Amino acid sequence: MKTIVFFNNKGGVGKTSLVYHLAWMFADLGVKVVAADMDPQANLTSMFLDENRLEELWPDGEHPKTILGSIRPIMRGVGDIAEPHIEDIADNIGLVVGDLGLSGFEDSLSYNWTKCGDRDEAAFRVISAFHRIMLCASKRMRSELVLIDVGPNLGAINRAAIISSQNIVVPLAPDLFSLQGLKNLGPALRRWRKEWKDRLEKNPDTTLDLPQGVMKPIGYVILQHAMRADKPVKAYERWMARIPKIYRESVLADESFAAIEDVPQDPYCLYMLKHYRSLMPLAMEARKPIFFLKPADGAIGSHAVSVQNCYGDFEKLARKIAQMCRIPIQ
Repeated sequence: MKTIVFFNNKGGVGKTSLVYHLAWMFADLGVKVVAADMDPQANLTSMFLDENRLEELWPDGEHPKTILGSIRPIMRGVGDIAEPHIEDIADNIGLVVGDLGLSGFEDSLSYNWTKCGDRDEAAFRVISAFHRIMLCASKRMRSELVLIDVGPNLGAINRAAIISSQNIVVPLAPDLFSLQGLKNLGPALRRWRKEWKDRLEKNPDTTLDLPQGVMKPIGYVILQHAMRADKPVKAYERWMARIPKIYRESVLADESFAAIEDVPQDPYCLYMLKHYRSLMPLAMEARKPIFFLKPADGAIGSHAVSVQNCYGDFEKLARKIAQMCRIPIQ
């Protein structure tokens, strides 16, 4: 099982849409994917499912078929995780359904993070809950890949989700806010990695399947940059020019990099995705990724060309990520 989390401290850059489209693209390339929605806002879930199905999954009372249902026994202190429900989205795509009630797990994760330092077995079960849910879902679906969506913050829920990941992709917008997010993200990742490594040595139950806290950043994706004559507009150029250096210094703790590279040539730049503007509303209405839009969905004329271009963009990005994470694709 390969796990990839998509994370930036800055929200609104298109992170959830990126995860959604990559799940569909990997599936189209023959890779079985579990999409895990660990953002308490549950935006990824709402992209995959219509309101009728969401109402069934989020009734009044208990939500046994969401990630909240899987962790409910632990939250109540009456047991371990429950077997996760996998929502069947399409061939090769299963969804671990998100839940707005997940935010109630934050305090427990904060408390038990500290208790792990006291060799408390129950605390390790709490902190490793997300990891074991993903492992169970992956085994049941026989998937090679888990894509994890998290919220734009440095809270305890994200920490527990991210220490469960082997690889990290950082979605960015070419603006000041994303650069500031990078500066916050890097130190937090290094701190979490070190603190979890220290706690692993204190685990009293060697049979418990715990995440190893690899959390390797493999690169960044620039989203929604405007184009003019095949080049980013000047409003974004100065921010884009700073990304390679800040990524290395803040995320990789590599201060030896001095020269400003052209972003497309930066090996840590996984891809630069254009803003597909009017295609996104069409995709949301049709409940499918942009690159699967048909003329019947309104993708006609220049839109049809953009749909084809979008497929090519996401295929290249998916293959680049697969190469970096050693995910086999034919």
